[in-house]
Amino acid sequence: MDSGSSRNLENMVNRDYPDQLVPKINTNKKMSTLANQPHILEMSQEVKKSCGDKQVEITVERIKIAKSIKEKQSNDLEKVAFKRKAENEEKPAGKKEAKIMELDSMLITLPLPHIPLKNIMDVEAKLVYVDEEGVNYEFVESFMSTGIRPSCQAAEIADPLHVANCNFLPQIDKWLQVALKDASSCYRQKKYAVAAGQFRTALELCSKGAALGKPFEASAENIASVASFIETKLVTCYLRMRKPDLALNHAHRSIVLNPAYFRNHLRQATVFRCLERYSEAARSAMIADYMFWLCGGSEQHISKLIKLYWQAMIEEAITRAESFSVMYTPFATKIRADKIEKVREVFTKTHPAYVEYIYTDLQGLHMLPQTVDWSSFPPQQYLLTLGFKNKEDGKFLEKLSSRKLPTFTENKMPFGLLTKEDTVRHMETMGKWILPILDFIRSTQLNGSFHGCLGVMEKLQYASLLSRLQRVKEQAQVINQAMAELATIPYLQDISQQEAELLQSLMADAMDTLEGRRNDKERVWNTIQKVGRIEDFLYQLEDSFLKMKKLRTARRQKTKLKRLQTVQQS
Repeated sequence: MDSGSSRNLENMVNRDYPDQLVPKINTNKKMSTLANQPHILEMSQEVKKSCGDKQVEITVERIKIAKSIKEKQSNDLEKVAFKRKAENEEKPAGKKEAKIMELDSMLITLPLPHIPLKNIMDVEAKLVYVDEEGVNYEFVESFMSTGIRPSCQAAEIADPLHVANCNFLPQIDKWLQVALKDASSCYRQKKYAVAAGQFRTALELCSKGAALGKPFEASAENIASVASFIETKLVTCYLRMRKPDLALNHAHRSIVLNPAYFRNHLRQATVFRCLERYSEAARSAMIADYMFWLCGGSEQHISKLIKLYWQAMIEEAITRAESFSVMYTPFATKIRADKIEKVREVFTKTHPAYVEYIYTDLQGLHMLPQTVDWSSFPPQQYLLTLGFKNKEDGKFLEKLSSRKLPTFTENKMPFGLLTKEDTVRHMETMGKWILPILDFIRSTQLNGSFHGCLGVMEKLQYASLLSRLQRVKEQAQVINQAMAELATIPYLQDISQQEAELLQSLMADAMDTLEGRRNDKERVWNTIQKVGRIEDFLYQLEDSFLKMKKLRTARRQKTKLKRLQTVQQS
């Protein structure tokens, strides 16, 4: 890219993000983006939590609550869309057509911007380690310091979903209140290890029913929010102690308990960043930004900070990826086969070292933090193209488009038990290659197809492999992460009654696995994996049949040709 186009790019970025959302431009990165324009998203549901015995139920009530949130936002979007439509009708029609043609014809490669570490740390200081010294309880801070509408952000302990409950905060149990005050005091004195121990004591009190002053009148959401609040305090303690591995499960559980609160997702992103799991950090930041908007957050500077974090995590994930390279292609019109072919041609020219296998994701459209605006109708969307140095590294992605229930590990005996060697091989394949690539795909994809629960089902199946190898700690972390994902799904997209039942079954089985409960039935994700293997087996039979048919046809033609030659010679 020449210096002129680079200056134009910087001017465009500075115009769109005046608050240094994109502070530097680095043209030596592997990602490229093609410039064009726009589509929209969805969500819906509720997690009922019993903190004492940790039994999780996905209830019809939360589905209705999430739907009501979505309907309110949809109504607002419809008003905006109607207003824009009316404004466009007043303008000459020719201009709109010219704009779409111009967008379709532009193929400008944008370099990957560089975001300094200081900017990332600033976001964490403002939104993750938020004003600890000035407040005792985060739900009070969230309402008082940020000025966010109390309908959803008034706090983790205030009911995050019921607008009717936002005029008061539930009374915490007095003994729990004392424990939390002591823990907060230690935290403010930077005695993080002592504070963590006291927060664990508070969590134990909460698990025994001492959460709210009137436990028999308390709603499940409020009890879950109290427990979630304590879990997040443990997250910040362990992060301050530079022990992100200890913070990880607490970050996941805070989301399971209260998936609607945006800071829970942002704290999870911070833990992932400290563990150098940048693709997962990017997805958590994306969801945090969406939840902030979905639940009525109106502070633009907060949304910009979250987007900055999301963008930084994507940049780091792409920079550190060695086996593949990336290209995002904006579009304004319907995707056609010839357009996809053109995108691949551009990718081949731009990334000649990563063309052994090229995959364009058509399962769900992608969004980037530089351009996304959840309140716009529709927001900018992108096609994601991945290119691999080694064909085998990316070939498994073919199944995303050709299978209903894809299974990504090959099994020589699809209906037989895995040997220990096969289990180790499958675990390494899933952990080192398949899951990292799926995590990267999902880092810019808010609501892909629910049917396959892309990335979540694979994590649960990966947990089963860890269980067979008796790697209990890793298994617990993977299941907790999968449960956090499952708890969040209803807010990201609409789900049918059948999908809600599947979601509930997955959550129940995941909790039973964590608690060590066994029953006669197989875990849902293992059953789904078997169905996927049957599907694979049928595809293999079909391929074998077609190959044999082609071979037999070729032999017959060859035999006929020989007979004809024999007749002619005689």
